[in-house]
Formats: sequence, structure tokens, C-alpha cells
Amino acid sequence: MGILTNIVAAEEDEYAAIGESLRPVDEWSGIERRGIDTAKIATLHCLLTGDEFEEAVGSYEPVYVADEGAVVLRIADEVMERLATLDEEALELVAEELAATEEYEMEQWDAADVQAMVFELGDLARLAESQGQVLFVWMHPLLT
Repeated sequence: MGILTNIVAAEEDEYAAIGESLRPVDEWSGIERRGIDTAKIATLHCLLTGDEFEEAVGSYEPVYVADEGAVVLRIADEVMERLATLDEEALELVAEELAATEEYEMEQWDAADVQAMVFELGDLARLAESQGQVLFVWMHPLLT
């Protein structure tokens, strides 16, 4: 089993529509990756905020669970704000630290892929902020 993940910018009240979507990135601005789970989101949260992992994981309870298995999480406001305000150099440092974490190393993520993802998240956070939106994470289990 793997996970297909879409991270999208949307209005705060659109979480149910995102959860029912078969591919949210077709309907909202966002990025798509495989293998991003709650632990990876919480790890990014920790790097950006300094929070402890257990505290960060607690911030990511599902806001919606679809009948077909999709789960929707809402990225914490402070994480989105940090992603939106960090410059390229700072995002690069975050990506380097993220790639070196256990969650990413265990699954042998390429550092360049992690960096590309972090840069795309920064762009998405800036877009969401400029439009008064929030970031949601749509995760769907896949048979691989």
C-alpha cells in the first residue's frame, strides 16, 4: 500500500468537496506526490515551527474522511505562513533538513525531489495567502 497525496489551496469550507474529489489537483491549485503521509507533514511542521513531533502530529487530525478512503487534513496556519514568507535560500535549508529526517531517509527520497516539493509548497502557500485560502492535504491509499 502507498499513498497518493494532493496538497491544494482552497477556501476554508471546501474540505468536504476536496475529500469527495477523485483528484483535487484537477479542481484546485496544488501539487501531487506519492508517499506523503501525516508523519511527513508533521515533520515539515516541526522544522518550520520548532514544535515537538507529538504536538505537531496532534495538529493533523482529519477534517474529513470520505467513504472511498480519502482523508483530508488542514495544514496549520503557522506552517502555511512560514512557507509563504520564507525566501528561496531559507526554503532550500528547510528542504535539506527535511530530506535528512528519518521519515524521508527511510523511504530513500531524493534530496532534489524534497527540495522541489518544498519550493512548490512555498509557491502554493503564497498563492493561498494572496487569495485568502488555506492549504489542505488530500491523501488516498493506493495499491502499488
